[in-house]
Amino acid sequence: MRILVIEDEAKVASFIRRALEEESYAVDVCDDGAKGLDMGRTGCYDLVILDLMLPGMPGLEVLTTLRRDHVNVPVLILTARSQTDQRVKGLDAGADDYLTKPCAIEELLARVRALLRRGSGEAVGLLHVDDLILNPATREVARGGRRIDLTAKEYALLEYLMRNAGRILTRPMIAEHVWNQDFDTFTNVIDVYVNYLRNKIDRGQDCKLLHTVRGSGYTLKAGD
Repeated sequence: MRILVIEDEAKVASFIRRALEEESYAVDVCDDGAKGLDMGRTGCYDLVILDLMLPGMPGLEVLTTLRRDHVNVPVLILTARSQTDQRVKGLDAGADDYLTKPCAIEELLARVRALLRRGSGEAVGLLHVDDLILNPATREVARGGRRIDLTAKEYALLEYLMRNAGRILTRPMIAEHVWNQDFDTFTNVIDVYVNYLRNKIDRGQDCKLLHTVRGSGYTLKAGD
C-alpha cells in the first residue's frame, strides 16, 4: 500500500518512513503543506499521515481542502498538539484518527493497519480471496489451511492484490504502490515477482487466483 507522510521534521519523517518501509509499505514524504496537498489530490495514496504544524500551509487546512475536494483517502493526524480542542478540530475536519507525538511506533503501525482495513472495507481485518487468507496484523498467509512463506516484497504485492481483489491492476499501479518506483525501470521486476507469487499460491491448485489480463495487467480473483 502507498502512504503519504506530510511531516516537516526531518528526523521524525525519516523514522516514520523507515518503520513503514520495513512493513513493506511504499512511502512518499513531503515537508510542506501546500505541496503535500497537491500530492494528496492525485489519488495515488491509500493513507495520509499528516502533521498539523507545517510550512506552506497548516495541516488542518490541508485536511479541510482535501475533504472539500472530495478526496476520501484515510487521514491520520500525527502531531505534538495534544489538547482536547485540537483533537476535536482535527476529527471534525475529516481526520480518521488522531495520534500525538511522541508515540510508540507499534501503536502508529497498528493504527495504520486499522485505517487501511477500514478503507478496504475489511471489518475483521483478514483478507480473503476464495480459500486464500492474509492476516495483515501477523503477516501470515495461508491457502486451504496450508501456510505460505513469502518474502517481504512478495507479501507486499499479494496484500496489494488482495486489497483490490477483482480489480485489474496495471503495471504502473503496482510499481507505484509496491515498489514506490516509476514503471519503466521496474517492468521486468514486476513480472518476475508476479510469477514468484503465482508459483506459491496457485501451483498445484485447481482454482487459479492470480490472472494475467493481456495488455492491461494483473488481477486476483477466483475463477477465470
